[in-house]
Amino acid sequence: MRKGTKRKTTHKSQSMDEAAAEDQNNELSQSNNKPAEENHVEEPSQNTEPEPIKKAAGKGRTKRAKVSKPEAEPEYFPEKRSLEDLWQQVFPVGTEDAFEEGGELYNKKVYLFGCTEPQLVSFQGQGRVTMIPVVVAVVSPFPPSEKIGIKSVQRETEEIVPMKQMKMDWVPYIPLEKRESQVERLKKSQIFILSCNQRRAGLKQMKLERVKKFEYCLPYFYQPLQEDELEQSTVVQILFPIDPKPVFCEFDWELDELEEFSDKLIEEEELPADQKEPFKDFVKEKVREAKKANREAREARKKAVAEMSEETKAAFENMKFYKFYPVPSPDTPDVSSVKSPFINRYYGKAHRVI
Repeated sequence: MRKGTKRKTTHKSQSMDEAAAEDQNNELSQSNNKPAEENHVEEPSQNTEPEPIKKAAGKGRTKRAKVSKPEAEPEYFPEKRSLEDLWQQVFPVGTEDAFEEGGELYNKKVYLFGCTEPQLVSFQGQGRVTMIPVVVAVVSPFPPSEKIGIKSVQRETEEIVPMKQMKMDWVPYIPLEKRESQVERLKKSQIFILSCNQRRAGLKQMKLERVKKFEYCLPYFYQPLQEDELEQSTVVQILFPIDPKPVFCEFDWELDELEEFSDKLIEEEELPADQKEPFKDFVKEKVREAKKANREAREARKKAVAEMSEETKAAFENMKFYKFYPVPSPDTPDVSSVKSPFINRYYGKAHRVI
């Protein structure tokens, strides 16, 4: 009897426990089903179609865009000044103030080109050789030259070629407010920039000699009203091609005596003794070529002046060169102590350095 009673009690407690567990599971199932239905509306599950997700993302981006754009944004991006990008097209130096009212170049026809100068300057407590960018402005009613000079100490000869041969030309700079008008571009442009349209990628397809010509290009200028300093020079560059090392030197036919000059090179072991006579013949030929070139240049200058109109003469007489160095800034070296009026071997010195 006791065992039977015990069995009935156990069975009844198990049934009650199972019923309670079933009720608890139903409650959990109902509580879980309710959030699931709500999440299906606001946050789709992974099995839902991607279209609702895109729409939700799109709505999210729209809300973020509205929040991230403050009303004061137009003041943060001010309108560009008309001449603000001028110096950037030539070189990132100088200031456009020179072209504005009261400036040195205001309301004048100007031709600009850029160059660099290696100078030893101090920056952050250290002296270093720095390539300083410079802008040269030529005030003239017509282009100062349509030619380019190709010359360096490594090149034995000098070439004066048309700009177009090196894909260069004077390109008009158009202020911002006039860039919509082609008529203004053609007729009323007052600022021109020496530009080259040779692509850097194209240099890879060229022969080395052609590439070197681009490296040695110098803006060319010839002043017919003044005797060229090169015409007066009595110095010739000598590059005597022998193995294993060529002889490079300068010979002045008025100051140097060729015999002594050659002996000194032999003494300094720059010239082999058995090459003395060939060297002397080589120098004599170079001196003859230089004298002939000087003579022809003087004759050409005299002829040009004789055929020149009075208007053109006045333009050459009033032509001015301005040289602009970088403006001071905390992030660049101070170049005030190395400013020089010299432009290059053709232009000579600037009338004003800024």
